[in-house]
Amino acid sequence: MPAAMLPYACVLVLLGARTAEVAGTAGGGRLRWEPHCQQPLPNRVPVTALLPPRLDGPWISTGCEVRPGPEFLTRSYTFFPNRMFRAYQFYYRDPVCREPAHSLLVKGKVRLRRASWVTRGATEADYHLHKVGVVFHSRRALLDVAGRLNRTQAGRACAQRLPSARAWLPGALYELLSARAEWDCTAALGFTMHELSLVRVQRHLQPQPPAGPRLVEELYLGDIHTDRAERRHYRPTGYQRPLQSALHHARPCPACGLIARSDEHHPPVLPSQAALPMRLGGRWVSAGCEVRPAVLFLTRLFTFHGHNRSWEGYYHHFSDPACRQPTFTVYAAGHYTRGMPSTKVLGGTELVFQVTRARVTPMDQVTTATLNFSEPSSCGGPGAWSLGTERDVTATNGCLPLGIRLPHVEYELFKMEQDPLGQSLLFIGQRPTDGSSPDAPEKRPTSYQAPLVLCDRVAQDFSGPPQHRPLLPTPLSAGGQCPRAAPLSLLLLVLGLAFLEWL
Repeated sequence: MPAAMLPYACVLVLLGARTAEVAGTAGGGRLRWEPHCQQPLPNRVPVTALLPPRLDGPWISTGCEVRPGPEFLTRSYTFFPNRMFRAYQFYYRDPVCREPAHSLLVKGKVRLRRASWVTRGATEADYHLHKVGVVFHSRRALLDVAGRLNRTQAGRACAQRLPSARAWLPGALYELLSARAEWDCTAALGFTMHELSLVRVQRHLQPQPPAGPRLVEELYLGDIHTDRAERRHYRPTGYQRPLQSALHHARPCPACGLIARSDEHHPPVLPSQAALPMRLGGRWVSAGCEVRPAVLFLTRLFTFHGHNRSWEGYYHHFSDPACRQPTFTVYAAGHYTRGMPSTKVLGGTELVFQVTRARVTPMDQVTTATLNFSEPSSCGGPGAWSLGTERDVTATNGCLPLGIRLPHVEYELFKMEQDPLGQSLLFIGQRPTDGSSPDAPEKRPTSYQAPLVLCDRVAQDFSGPPQHRPLLPTPLSAGGQCPRAAPLSLLLLVLGLAFLEWL
């Protein structure tokens, strides 16, 4: 699905795109208000970023993670006051993390350096590995890793350090890296810990009536390149799915205790999950401010119409990690094919999306100026762009300054889950790290972005002009339910009450 891997977006951010007050009228036209459920970030509570981040303590996955490849894993990292760390990475054969394959034990040292000048809100760090060991939980897992090592000349020498399948001993730890012995087989295996080079820690309070709010701490580490061959050289500019503090995590969390108590000899086996059918019909919204590689901050809203397999989406771009300083909004629409189970990524569904229509709304002065300086035939046709005014770019085959091309086809990967509270989640394929588009079957994603939350199961018909709602960053106030149309005076009253509550 077309997300905003827009090459010029990072240029706008680096030029200093900031919030602009959008007047009720701009360029003679009224500011377009958005459809129902447009407000992103349901259930949002104030989030505090810790600068500099405090890493001390244990951090764990809250469920089964999917990395590009695909690789299915859970993580358990502990950082000590002397800057040493111990990391467990547990790898699995299945997408629900119930069949352990092998575990990695990683020890080293990490040093926080400075605030990142590339990714706002992040901190850059250096790390040094002292030891990396692997424990195989089956002969098959041993043969799989040995097969990967044997693909290269350097890897063959490393494969000889591993036992034969007959000599495999359950629970035995085999070293892949030793700083003391000065040998390293992690490169041949394609393993790095570059995720430690970009760090962000956030705190928020999770409402837990009637007991009262509960502290939740999240650790965001650098993203993993979607191309395995590039991982050794890539320095992250985005994040992975966050870890949560083992002491202060969201509740309920059936996997948290299992992962926190595990080690390389006893990998966690997560609770079984019922497979959910792919029911896309409805509206899905970002659960928080999302960060993409190349310094893109955004929120998303998708509406799927099951009766004719059409879709439409809003991509709201921002210049800050809290998603409060808008830069531009892209509306896109088209059709999608019937899904087929993925044979490469177990648990996923493969679809093909067509993008046939798009509209753009500049939301700050820098983006507005950029569009006005572009060739009219490249984005929207004749006429000046105005701050806060939406324009259709379908007739110009997209918007070249923002990297939007029409018509466009993308090969997608979807997955649906239910969180411990029973809320439906939609995972859409991770965008290529290099900013390209999955416009060929071989470029179909093998991992996922941050999940979208179901806002409304019943998808209304938005084929006509969109109903107008104020485009404001105030969150929904009631469990992600889509609000119905309301008078402006009532909206202002609700927003005022929400502001007082936030204070």
